[in-house]
Amino acid sequence: MGFDARAIKLLQPGQHITSAEAPGLRVEAHSDRTTWTYRYRSPLDQRLRQVKIGMWPAVSVHAAFVAWEKLRDQRDSGRDPAAEARSEREQARLAIVEKGAAASPPYTVAQACYDYWQGHVAPTRASKGVTEVKRMFDTMLCDTGNLEASRISRAQAFDLIKRYAETAPVQAGKLRAELGAAWDYAVDSGRLPESCPNWWRLIMRGKIRSKGKQIAGEKVGTAQRVLSADEVGALIRWLPNFSRLIEDALTLYLWTCTRGAEIVGMEGREIHREADGLVWWVIPKARTKSARHENSTDLRVPLFGRALAVAMRRKDRYGDGLLFPTKTRDGKIRAVEQKTIQATVYFRQPYCQTRVDTTRARLPVSRWSPHDLRRTSRTLLAAMGCPDAVGESILGHMLPGVLGVYNKHAYDSERAGWLKRLSDHLEYLAASV
Repeated sequence: MGFDARAIKLLQPGQHITSAEAPGLRVEAHSDRTTWTYRYRSPLDQRLRQVKIGMWPAVSVHAAFVAWEKLRDQRDSGRDPAAEARSEREQARLAIVEKGAAASPPYTVAQACYDYWQGHVAPTRASKGVTEVKRMFDTMLCDTGNLEASRISRAQAFDLIKRYAETAPVQAGKLRAELGAAWDYAVDSGRLPESCPNWWRLIMRGKIRSKGKQIAGEKVGTAQRVLSADEVGALIRWLPNFSRLIEDALTLYLWTCTRGAEIVGMEGREIHREADGLVWWVIPKARTKSARHENSTDLRVPLFGRALAVAMRRKDRYGDGLLFPTKTRDGKIRAVEQKTIQATVYFRQPYCQTRVDTTRARLPVSRWSPHDLRRTSRTLLAAMGCPDAVGESILGHMLPGVLGVYNKHAYDSERAGWLKRLSDHLEYLAASV
C-alpha cells in the first residue's frame, strides 16, 4: 500500500509520506502526534479540502486505507466530506446547547428585573427609591414576570404597560422606564443577547399622559397647587389643631422651604449658632436629594421665627439625635415617615371619607399636600422679589447648566435675608383676618 510502519515511525515533525496507490492519503508527523489525513479538491467548488482520519498508530495503515476509500467514494459521488463533517460537528454542538438550555430554567422577566434591582438600584439609590422599585416589580409584573425575557414580544410588552396607562399613567410611565433600564442592564451584563430588542424603550413613547388626580370623585387636573395669601394665613392659624409633631413639620415646610425627607430626618447635631449670630440648620449632603451629584454641597438653612422656635424646642427635648423620632414595634428609634405627615393632613381634609365615624376638626383650606407648602413659600419669595438664583439655592436645587458650572457663590447672606423676610411675611399673613 506504499506506507511502511518503520518509515512512519522515523518521520520528523513537519515531514509526511504519501502513496501513489492512495491519492490524497497522507500521514504527517507533528511535535506531539502523527496523523492520517485525506486531501482532495471539492467537487462543489474545486477548492482544496482536508479531512482528518485519525492518529497513527491508533489508526493502522490498513484502517487508514479503508477510511480513505470511503472518503474518496463520497467525493466521487459529488459530496464534500469536509463540509459534511463540519455540518455534523455544528449539529452536535447545537444539540448540546439545546440540551443544556432545556436542563436550566429560562431567564425570566422577573429575574431580569431582580438582577437589575440588586445590581444597580439597591447600591445607587436612596432607601425610599429602592423600596419603591422593588414594590413595582413585585406587584405590577403579574404573569409577564414568568415569561422568558429573551422571547418577550412587542405586543406582550405593550399589553403590560397599557394595562396601567389608562388608570395609573404616572405609575405606568415609571414601570416602563424601570423595565427599559432593566433590559439595558441585562444586555450589558451578558444575561440577554445583544440582539434582544428592548421593547420597553420603544412602546408608547410620548403616549402615556396623566389625567390629573381626582378628589371626592371630581377631577382636579394636573395643576400644581399653590395656596393663596389668604389660604396661607388661614392655614397657619389652624395649625395648632394638629398634633405638635404635625404642626412643627408643616411649620418647617413653610418657614424653610425644605423637603419632607429633610424635615423628618432633622437631627439636633445639625443645628448650631454660627459666628454671624444666626442659628443655622446644616443638612448634610448625603441627606439631600442632590447627593448623587458630585458638585452638590450641604444645604445650609438659616432659621427664623417659628422655624427657629420649633428647632430649638425639639433640640432641647431630644438632644443631638433625631428631632422627629418614632419607636418601631421592636423598640428601635427611627425618623417619622413622610407619609405619616401626608396621611394626617389628608385625614383632616373636608372631603376625606376615611373612618367617617371619627370626629375631628376639618381643615379650612382644602386640596393641598405638605409638599404644596414648599411650592407655596417659594412662590411667595418670588412675589416679594427674591432673585431666582437665591430662591433655587434656598430650595436646595443645583443651579442649571453653565450657571451652575461657573457660579459657585454659596448665597449664605442672601438666604438669611430672604428667609427672614419670608418669616415676617408669613407672620403678617397669619395675623391678617
